[in-house]
Amino acid sequence: MKTIEALLKENNGMIRTKDAVNAGLSRTTLSQLVKKGMLERVAQGQYIRPYEMPDELYLLQQRSDKIIFSHETALFLHGMVEQMPLRYSLTIPSSGKVSTSLSDRCKMYYVKPELYHLGRCIVMTKMGNEVTTYDAERTVCDILRSRSRMDSQIFVAAMKKYAARKNQDWNKLQNYSEAFHIKKQLMKYLEVLT
Repeated sequence: MKTIEALLKENNGMIRTKDAVNAGLSRTTLSQLVKKGMLERVAQGQYIRPYEMPDELYLLQQRSDKIIFSHETALFLHGMVEQMPLRYSLTIPSSGKVSTSLSDRCKMYYVKPELYHLGRCIVMTKMGNEVTTYDAERTVCDILRSRSRMDSQIFVAAMKKYAARKNQDWNKLQNYSEAFHIKKQLMKYLEVLT
């Protein structure tokens, strides 16, 4: 149990099977702890204490180092929409793959590898865990590029919120829009909003 407690503390209340095995525990031990009610399996290879509320975003982030939260999920993480989306939005490089269980559960976006890291940043979830997402400027470009796949009310509300922000970076937004070849569309929307 000391090892389990140390792993839980080290990994923000979550244990991955591979970390447990690396610490000298067997998969059987994890299964026995689940049967005894001392751990709860929340996803394949992920366990938490049974009385704790899981941080869904953190758990998803731990499933693949390729995923970056984007679009509606990034809007939520940046406070540009009020509600957490029903399906999380993830971006991975077009050359990458994620498990079927992850892609079935989430809205997947694929981007050229050279644009994958553009605007990448670390933010805190509401539960205090670090996750990888895109900054607000990249997120504005992403939702503009994918507006046909989004709820139009969310799109308009997010664009208004960005325009009203005190800490927007117009130069960065312009540079990103050029990289994604959407500068004209962006200027059209911003003229209306500002």
